[in-house]
Amino acid sequence: MQYRRFGRTELQMPVFSCGGMRYQHSWQDVPQWEIPAKNQENLDATIHRAVDLGINHIETARGYGTSEIQLGKVLPTFDRDRIIVQTKVTPRENPKEFLATFEKSIKNLQMDYVDLLGIHGINTHELLDWTLRPGGCMDVVRDLQKQGRVRHVGFSTHGPTDVLVDTVNTGQFDYMNLHWYYIFQNNWPAIEAAQTQDIGVFIISPSDKGGHLYAPPPKLVELCQPLSPMAFNDLFCLSHSQVHTLSLGAAKPSDFDEHMKVPPLINQADEILSPILQRLEDAAIATFGETWYKTWDVGLPKPADTPNSINIPLILWLGNLMDAYDMTDYAAARYNLLGGGASHWFPGSRADNLKSLDLSRCLQHSPHQDVIPQRLADIHKRLAGAKVKRLSES
Repeated sequence: MQYRRFGRTELQMPVFSCGGMRYQHSWQDVPQWEIPAKNQENLDATIHRAVDLGINHIETARGYGTSEIQLGKVLPTFDRDRIIVQTKVTPRENPKEFLATFEKSIKNLQMDYVDLLGIHGINTHELLDWTLRPGGCMDVVRDLQKQGRVRHVGFSTHGPTDVLVDTVNTGQFDYMNLHWYYIFQNNWPAIEAAQTQDIGVFIISPSDKGGHLYAPPPKLVELCQPLSPMAFNDLFCLSHSQVHTLSLGAAKPSDFDEHMKVPPLINQADEILSPILQRLEDAAIATFGETWYKTWDVGLPKPADTPNSINIPLILWLGNLMDAYDMTDYAAARYNLLGGGASHWFPGSRADNLKSLDLSRCLQHSPHQDVIPQRLADIHKRLAGAKVKRLSES
């Protein structure tokens, strides 16, 4: 295992973290006695395997159902100084509710303190305000820090890049959890801002949200040779020193195996990645032409500025992945989250009922305004299915 300084926390963070959202029994809270013994045994084995590999950062959230209470059965068996424990609590307009939720988290974990507490889901400026306003959630966190129950405070986000950058630039956070990986590099300005503020950078779900890389399409497998798509994505992320750790959402002990091929390659990353990156770019340009490849996202509106709140940038991005790399299953899963009530976690709507909408005004700044409506219609026809829920809503 390799370790990187996690920004101003000064923690030595393993380049892989053990995320806690895929090995738990249920996304809903249930009594301990209802959790099957086999599930608990699998979780225990997964955590022990992680720590044995040097993956001593265990990350979870109050929103991950039984994850915390199940971790509370195994984490106290380790020397406390051997592990780095992080949980996350969503911001609340009423800070008393935020504190009550934290109290439940730390009780579930059977911990006297957590090394890292994340404000879970600062996806909008309103949620940032709830956190930082006088008397808000951050004041609660500062009191918890004085009590020694929280060591460092960060935030997690699925929000737009401008919200991320603004949150980082408040100077109030020690680290952040964000989405950034090969297929989605839009949030790089937030990582640059994090480097300026000396805050830790944790990448959320690069193997799942980064493309369902545990079940990649054959075309992507071929393009990423000699690495698997999962190992390629890991190495791509870790080739950037500004990135400190990647979350591995292990469901069982063997899920770490493919990732563990990557640390020995980090020092050779440029040499290994260069031909793969070129093949991926060439495949996309061969599919769309260079003009679309380089300018498809120029001048696109936000969902709030689009009729029916259609999330045009996201839909076109998914269409690109589907056509260039055969990532149809991933694209369909993400597309059908749109309009599913996930609100600020996954904003906007699908491209339903396009014939009744006039997109000319919202697309007036796009060099592709003439072709985008038909492109949206084609993507919708290929991807539309039953609307799905986020994992936490299952």
